[in-house]
Amino acid sequence: MELNVKILEENKGKVIFEMDGETHTLAAALTKELWTDKNVKAAGYKLEHPLLGKPTFVVETEGEDARKAVSAALKRLSKQSEKLKDQADKELK
Repeated sequence: MELNVKILEENKGKVIFEMDGETHTLAAALTKELWTDKNVKAAGYKLEHPLLGKPTFVVETEGEDARKAVSAALKRLSKQSEKLKDQADKELK
């Protein structure tokens, strides 16, 4: 799965970006995962229209590159989804 991400604003401790083609499903999961990072001091998103909108995220960190925090959270989500897929494949056989 390839994400279409557009950076709208960025500095060392803050990044604002949008994800084209995504919905609340990934946006909510990413936000929740970002909050597990002790360096993240703010993480959230808005979606102007539930069917046509693009989630716009704001992530702020303390002492860490905000872009790196987002990347790390996406990697953790990817690992979790692989585990879930493997477990479902095993259970559904």
